[in-house]
Amino acid sequence: MNMSERTKIYFASDFHLGVPSYEESLQREKLVVQWLDLAARDAKEIYLVGDIFDFWFEHKYTVPKGYVRLLGKIAALTDAGITINVFTGNHDMWMYDYLPHETGVKLFTKPIVREYGGKKFYIGHGDGLGPGDRKYKFFKIFFHSKVCQWLFARFHPNFSIGLGNWCSRVSGKSSRKKDKVFLGEDKEWLFVYCQEVLQQQHIDYFIFGHRHLPLDLKPAANSRYINLGEWMNHRTYAVFDGKELEFKKFE
Repeated sequence: MNMSERTKIYFASDFHLGVPSYEESLQREKLVVQWLDLAARDAKEIYLVGDIFDFWFEHKYTVPKGYVRLLGKIAALTDAGITINVFTGNHDMWMYDYLPHETGVKLFTKPIVREYGGKKFYIGHGDGLGPGDRKYKFFKIFFHSKVCQWLFARFHPNFSIGLGNWCSRVSGKSSRKKDKVFLGEDKEWLFVYCQEVLQQQHIDYFIFGHRHLPLDLKPAANSRYINLGEWMNHRTYAVFDGKELEFKKFE
């Protein structure tokens, strides 16, 4: 299919490659590559909405080893003319220029608004948005500071990446039980955040990750909030065909 004939936009998030073991992560990585092959048949753009990796840090000459199947596939798709947009998440917030330079993706660190087929999309990972979670919001400011990043980069990669992987695993285990339970619309902080945004502007589709629970809710009569879920259990994704958005599971 020629690029001019392509209209579909694909969305997925929270692959969390790297956990809980090398073998399970590798199996999941291969599934993600199969999904990218599926999307590549008719995709105009692909959005990977954060937490692709369970931990990521770029030293000046070093990045975490592994993930060659995914990175190679992404590079092949961008070389073919498919736009791939990558968002940093709370687990892989320390992405800088390696992926854009080596694989050709567009990298985003904050939510963005885009329009496709006359529909407005609000897209972001979702961490730190909405009410509550003040502890994480404080740490997010600290982790994004140049001082924190400079200090962490002083450690040898053998230590820093090992430490990062350990911290990320501990953080994931502590939140896993909460991820399985729907809290109710008034307590789902991203749903509340959608309602707040709608007071300022109309959005047809809110696309977030981070929450890990696949959700398709309506914060207003003519607006949808899609949480993309995660790929350790659900393997859910969304696709927009130029007119309608469909929420699907990759089999």
